[in-house]
Amino acid sequence: MTAPVRSGPVTTSNAAVRFDDVAVRFVTRRKTTDAVAGVTLDVAPREFVAVLGPSGCGKSTLLKVAAGLVRPFRGSAHLLGRAVTAPQREIGFVFQRAALLEWRSTRGNILLQAEIRRMDRRAAEKRADELIELTGLRGFENAYPHELSGGMQQRVSLCRALLHRPPVLLMDEPFGALDALTREQMNVELHRIWQETGTSVLFVTHSIPEAFYLANRVVVMTARPGTIAEIFQVDLPTERNYAQTMSSSTLADLGGRARSLLGATAHTE
Repeated sequence: MTAPVRSGPVTTSNAAVRFDDVAVRFVTRRKTTDAVAGVTLDVAPREFVAVLGPSGCGKSTLLKVAAGLVRPFRGSAHLLGRAVTAPQREIGFVFQRAALLEWRSTRGNILLQAEIRRMDRRAAEKRADELIELTGLRGFENAYPHELSGGMQQRVSLCRALLHRPPVLLMDEPFGALDALTREQMNVELHRIWQETGTSVLFVTHSIPEAFYLANRVVVMTARPGTIAEIFQVDLPTERNYAQTMSSSTLADLGGRARSLLGATAHTE
């Protein structure tokens, strides 16, 4: 499958996700915190956009705005051309921790999505089988979470998020809790799965190499209140060999420029 290619300007009407001058403020009795300040960004259909930034800069908050879980006090978000004013059903969401139900098998955890959405059971089971095959979980359909490695648990979480074929996938540091080798493997798997499914992805990470390996574009945010410092176009081949990409001069140049923007606060494993 050919990787997504941006063609022409992206507008509110044809963007998968769009933030227009989004600002988010959290108010409590004790203090007011400006988390995000004036973010304007689009994600094109079938595009993979990664967001980098120091801790507390509002990366995860942006995902929650796109999902309709947090409302901005200024600006607006659009999903598939429609204003986001409530929690969105069209998306898939993958968190840092897999959050699997311990009493459910791999297949049962994946099909939980179907039960919540009241999907047709037969169609959901067929889709679950396809995703199990796609993510390399064949043979572990009946395993319980405590029998799976961290990487396998995240594959189950990814299958669950993709079960209803969402046009937009939001991922909040999904591999942050994994060991380095497993994380590399999951990067390779995710890149392949994204190419095969064609889902638009907005991916939050602290890892500079991860961001540039996976994405079409990488957004670097400033410290809180977070705003966009720079957006990098990633001019790497569609088919990306992990080892070759990590040692390429293109990634070294892009990563170095991103590090200079992030400074000492960036996590650059």
